Amino acid sequence: MERVGSQAQRPTEGGPPEGPAIEPGAVRLRVADLALEGEFYERVIGLQPLEVNGEVTRLGVDGTAVVELHPGATASPRPSSTTGLFHLAILVPGRAALARALAHVVGAGWRLSGASDHLVSEALYLSDPEDNGIEIYRDRPRSEWRYDGDDLQMSTLPLDLDGLISEVGVSRASDGGMEAGTRIGHVHLNVADLGDAEEFYAGVLGFDVTVRGYPGALFLSTGGYHHHIGLNTWAGPGASPPPEDSRGLVWFELEAEGPAVVDELSGRLERAGAEVEALPAGIHTRDPSGNGVLIRTAAA
Repeated sequence: MERVGSQAQRPTEGGPPEGPAIEPGAVRLRVADLALEGEFYERVIGLQPLEVNGEVTRLGVDGTAVVELHPGATASPRPSSTTGLFHLAILVPGRAALARALAHVVGAGWRLSGASDHLVSEALYLSDPEDNGIEIYRDRPRSEWRYDGDDLQMSTLPLDLDGLISEVGVSRASDGGMEAGTRIGHVHLNVADLGDAEEFYAGVLGFDVTVRGYPGALFLSTGGYHHHIGLNTWAGPGASPPPEDSRGLVWFELEAEGPAVVDELSGRLERAGAEVEALPAGIHTRDPSGNGVLIRTAAA
């Protein structure tokens, strides 16, 4: 990844920008082998089982859901060259926590597919047994983010794994699970068209575009963050949605700061011609590429 500039708001001297009105919550996946997937997220990733019922298995940290597994025993693999999940990104609360996550993954016998320094963050990459992409990352403090004028600088450089693993010794003792404060930091999606996706996420839902300079990709956020949503056309421009019963993304959550924000976004979606379905947990819609989005209040 070449270094690219963004349009993110630079934090002021008095502190970071005002908090976002919406940001990502849990990611729901349709899985064919519920037992295998659940064991992976618990043993390899270090999430805790929060709830198990006939519809969904929720795993997370300290009561906060990170991943939800929806059983689909007959679900077929998501075809290549279709839209859907590129990766879900689990944000851990610091470098020592990332080091411990690395040690945990390697100790469980799982292999990384990559490891990168993005200047604003440090990230590990892997896939679950059904090939859903996963990023585990930590943010650098905003005071360390680099700017060229008002443009936030991001890149993809090799991660110093030796330096990272040396942090394991200073990480607090635990049972091997992820630390309190771990959550979904962003979601990265395969889409059919960046223009249509930008109109949906920025024009309708109100996210700010933060990075345009990366070929075939677009990054957006709220509150001056580097990105809450990544979009790319790397599965092919004009890619079609996968069959409805395919493995992979069912929806990702966007958590709103109260019912009024949910109502406002629902109205925006309806005026834009998007289908909106009321569910007990919130409102469900799809982006122009067919990716499911569940918008709910953070307290729901």
